[in-house]
Amino acid sequence: MAKFEESLKKLEVIVEQLEQGDLALEQSLKLFEEGVSLSAACKQELDAAEGKVQMLVKQRDGGHKLEAFPTEN
Repeated sequence: MAKFEESLKKLEVIVEQLEQGDLALEQSLKLFEEGVSLSAACKQELDAAEGKVQMLVKQRDGGHKLEAFPTEN
């Protein structure tokens, strides 16, 4: 998961830089592109973790059952 945390921190820095609004258009686009890539990588890591959680949920009888991971809407 260290990769996830690193990607998330980089994404936060990019968002802060873009929110300041003092970058040239070309630099803003480059950072935005990097942010989209980092966001996709984070989503992929989260999806993989969600799949692992689903596999580990146990039924009361000790068997395993895949269950949907609860998400906030």
